[in-house]
Amino acid sequence: MSLRRAVTVGVEALVVVAVVALLVGQVLGTPVLLGYVETGSMEPTMNPGDGFVAVPSALAGGVQEGDVVVFRAEEIQGGGLTTHRVVDVTDRGYVTRGDANPFTDQDGGEPPVKDAQVVAKALQVGGTVVVIPNVGTVVTGLQEAFETVQRQLAVLTGNSVFLGAQGLAYLLLALSALLYVFDLLYSGRGPQRDNSRDRRRDHGVSPAVIVAVLAAILVIAATAAMTVPAGSEEFGVVSAEFSAESPTVIETGETSTLPYRVPNAGLVPLYAYVEPASEGVRVSPERVRVGGRDSATVDVTLTAPDETGYYRRFVTEHRYLAVLPHSVIETLYGTHPWLPILAIDAVLAGGVALLGVVLLGERRVRVRSRESRHSRSLWHRLVRYLTR
Repeated sequence: MSLRRAVTVGVEALVVVAVVALLVGQVLGTPVLLGYVETGSMEPTMNPGDGFVAVPSALAGGVQEGDVVVFRAEEIQGGGLTTHRVVDVTDRGYVTRGDANPFTDQDGGEPPVKDAQVVAKALQVGGTVVVIPNVGTVVTGLQEAFETVQRQLAVLTGNSVFLGAQGLAYLLLALSALLYVFDLLYSGRGPQRDNSRDRRRDHGVSPAVIVAVLAAILVIAATAAMTVPAGSEEFGVVSAEFSAESPTVIETGETSTLPYRVPNAGLVPLYAYVEPASEGVRVSPERVRVGGRDSATVDVTLTAPDETGYYRRFVTEHRYLAVLPHSVIETLYGTHPWLPILAIDAVLAGGVALLGVVLLGERRVRVRSRESRHSRSLWHRLVRYLTR
């Protein structure tokens, strides 16, 4: 492949990765590398449909005034992910506002944003948000298409495993495997002509490309399984002068213990780390192992302040597939919560690469150029285009 062609393929691959990241992030309910805005509240910085580079909060560092953050709102448009700018930092939390809005979110009834609610920061260079124009429409269309396929599969099979974030991961992984198997079988059909002209017209996909695609999809699915069900959980505590039956209405200065369930809908066991993310919270135990298709329960103890009122308390959950020994995960977690995820992804990608070397070796998947236009599949044509 020539340098010019390699650059072209590289740019095309980046575009595909960008669209997939936006689609997966939208379906999973949290930005994955990229995000986009759906309303005009951030104009003129970002117009509806504009995308941005989303830096996860665990990697972005502390939030400062002027940062554009993605947070899980409670009141804005009924709650959910919101992308607004931090205009003030207070002891109670962050004050946020859309650049196009005349008043802050907190003036409109949104409580001050806590660190536990912030999931990402928009990348800024020289104080300016890096904007990727007009990608939201494409992503929304792809999202609707995937959701339709997921619903149809769930109806046809009578199984809800195809729904939600986990269903999307299964769908992407199965689609990739089927396309690869189909192309591998399809490329071997048709008449074989032993002449140099036909051989010169044969083109092929390197095994490294196929392995890289399969590894990327597996890593995306694994990362989604570890990050999507995790995150922060909020408990609203009412500190009162009397005791009540509700476990979150607590007499001033007293405590109440609630069960916190950690489900695992997948087949692979995982380690869950549940830790306090605000004052007035204790968790026991903070580390649990959850088997495949199983669940575990930890105790969350909430303490009511000495002053009456309504208080927000948070716990944070991290999940790691039991691919590595727990001692290794614990050591990596002590350095940074994202390191175990990177290590697990590396192990999974390395396993796919090793399997590819054993099964494929150096044999290329060939795509013949003399097939009729009507006999070529869409995937077949795409492979030909990328390797011509």
